[in-house]
Amino acid sequence: MPKFLIQATYTPEGTKGLLKEGASSRRTAVEQAVASLGGTVETMYFAFGEHDIIVIVDFPDPVAMAAVSLRVKASGALRTQATPLLSLDEIDEATRRQVSFRPPGA
Repeated sequence: MPKFLIQATYTPEGTKGLLKEGASSRRTAVEQAVASLGGTVETMYFAFGEHDIIVIVDFPDPVAMAAVSLRVKASGALRTQATPLLSLDEIDEATRRQVSFRPPGA
């Protein structure tokens, strides 16, 4: 299954909800949202700095990741960024594929 790194930052409204419900309830909400599209949560951390939450998830396909991302962003509680993660074996496979490419000016 494709793996994604999700970095999220709470909006002021989202932070109020976190203070009211606590961190454990947020993990449950994330797990339910991900599971509803056939995915699993590998790990979830709260952090300090630019991002408040770091999550690594597995989804059956990128469309499932997009569906969750759209729903979460539409809530207005979080700003999110999802990054596809590739295994070392996947990168090894990519290096073996032939690509027809001409750089500009060449």
